[in-house]
Amino acid sequence: MTAKGTFDTANWTPQPPFDDRDGVTLGLVTLDKTWHGDLTGTSVVTMLIATTPVEESRSYVAIERVEGTLDGRRGSFVVQHDATADEGERSLRIRVVADSATGELRGLRGEIGIVVAPDGGHSYTFDYTL
Repeated sequence: MTAKGTFDTANWTPQPPFDDRDGVTLGLVTLDKTWHGDLTGTSVVTMLIATTPVEESRSYVAIERVEGTLDGRRGSFVVQHDATADEGERSLRIRVVADSATGELRGLRGEIGIVVAPDGGHSYTFDYTL
């Protein structure tokens, strides 16, 4: 099955870097999301970020708990993010953590793809099984 829609981000909260040397910075950021479309609800993202002296080379990993309704089924689930940018060449994988879903979403598996529009808006495609 496939769910589609958009999401908004808010409350981007960076913590002071926990490691900063030789132009490479390691930090922690939290943010909130509101999901719209086939997936409606909210989530909190906790991410570890690595930035480098090259503006277009960076990385992040994150854990995100989503609470809401997916195609009429209510519950929560956790996703894991793995993202890199190598001089602008980007890679992003967001997967449901196995057996993390609750409520009517128990058994959920899948991957979420994200597209960032030129105006900064975000849309998603969530390919999943229940």
